[in-house]
Parts: sequence; C-alpha cells; structure tokens
Amino acid sequence: MKELIEKANVLIEALPWMRQFFQRTIVIKYGGHAMVDERLKDSFAQDIVLLKYAGINPVVVHGGGPQIGQTLERLGKKSDFREGMRVTDRETMDVVEMVLVGKVNKEIVALINKHGGQAVGLSGKDGRLIQASKLELYSNQEGDKPPELIDLGMVGKVDTIQAEVIQTLEASRFIPVIAPVGVGAQGETYNINADLVAGKLASALNATKLILLTDVLGVLDSEGNLISSLDTTQAAELIKEGILTGGMIPKVRYAIEAVNGGVDKAHIIDGRVEHAVLLEIFMDRGIGTEIVSMEHRA
Repeated sequence: MKELIEKANVLIEALPWMRQFFQRTIVIKYGGHAMVDERLKDSFAQDIVLLKYAGINPVVVHGGGPQIGQTLERLGKKSDFREGMRVTDRETMDVVEMVLVGKVNKEIVALINKHGGQAVGLSGKDGRLIQASKLELYSNQEGDKPPELIDLGMVGKVDTIQAEVIQTLEASRFIPVIAPVGVGAQGETYNINADLVAGKLASALNATKLILLTDVLGVLDSEGNLISSLDTTQAAELIKEGILTGGMIPKVRYAIEAVNGGVDKAHIIDGRVEHAVLLEIFMDRGIGTEIVSMEHRA
C-alpha cells in the first residue's frame, strides 16, 4: 500500500503543473543521444504522448546531424564544417532533406504513433511553415582585420514562421513533428540549425516553454557545476566571459532569443536521462538549466 500511495503522491505533485500548462504549447528540440538509444527513444515518445493526453500541446523539432553524416559517408562525400556548422552545397542539401524529412522525421512520427499519439510529420516547406533565407556567417579575425564572410552554401536562417499551420494541427489534436528545413522566396531549400528553428517556433507560437535536449547536464559554471537557473542577462554574461564553449553557445543564444521573444522559460536539459521531458515539466524541482527573463525571475 505504501508504494501505491507514493505513486499517487507523484501524480499529485504533477497536478499544479498540469493545471498551469493546460492547453499551452511546449516546443521541444529532440536530438543527441536521445535519438539513437532505443530505450531513450521510447521514453521520449511516451513523454510526448502523455503531454498531449494531459491537455498540453507538444511541438517537436528534431535534428539529425549524425544520420546525415553517416549517409554522406556511405555516398563517399566528405562532411565539411565551418564554425561548427555543416557546409551545405546543393548535392549535400539533397541528402540533408532526404535524411531529415524522408527518414528521421518519419521514424519519430511512427514511434510517437506506436505509443498512442497522433503525430504528423512536416518540413518547413509544408505550407511555407518556415520561410528562410541564406545565413551570412562571419568569422572572428585577430587584430584589426575585418571579419571574413564564410560561405556555408544552402544553410539558412529563419525569416518568418507561419504559426497557423501548427495551430491548425494542435486544434485537431495532432502532434506536429518538424524537420528543420526551410523554404526561400524562390522555392529554394535551406538547411537550418534545429535549435534555432525550435526557438523561433516557440516565440511564434507564444509557447510557455522551450526545451532543448542535449548530451550534457545543462549549463555548467567555470568549475563544471550545473547552474540550475539563469536570467537572460546572466546567461549572456557566461558567453561573453568565455565560460561557455562549443555547441552550448548557440543553444544558450537561441534560448535567450526565445525568452526575449515572449517564451516564459527555456530549458537546456540532459536528454540521456530517461523521461527527461516529464521530469523537467512536472516535478517541483526540474533537471538541467532554466533560462528566464529578469522580470520573470524577480
């Protein structure tokens, strides 16, 4: 009986959060180890289905970098990265779209549906959901040298989001699963960073939360300790001071942009933890790092 009561207490702990997030949208960027470990894949799909049945609207944006790299390798094409981003010529763009939209997206949709959800797969080209243009990236030069423009090919940035496409699906009880591929003004296809797409979608949908799954505990301080909560100013300072490195820098930047764009909270959490999404949303003390506005924290 004690074990049953403990299970009931877990549900009671989740009740205030269910009430708070009822009929609100939560955008979740799905990537990293959680996309390749079979146990974690099932765990993630179950979390998404439970959110929907609890009256919350999850929107999933997924990556697929390792899968793209493996396919390119099989085709005998070398992956080239600049400033941590994949250089995407037209041939590579065809592979990116094939893998993200034709393979990874459909696998995630099938997994969610297997666990009782009603998922629908989309790319940013569907309904012109993600309207994009070419990303201009400049490298940092030493001394007085001017920044150098880096040509990444068909790598894009988000110009606008057609939120109505997602809102229509949400109203029909579907779970949108989105591949981070955008469409240009002339119908050209762009490869876009999944964290960036997730942040822009969260702002456009007036989401209550943006959750970015990673392969680390969250944001760490200079001594390697987890920082559980930051406001946007503190998060920006960590970047400025050089405490954050590598892929964590763009994640934090996109999280800051999302919060500044109206999202209540952004969370960077460890996707290697089973049921990480539920633990972050429904427990009194979440996992990972939350980033909030200064006003919200006050």
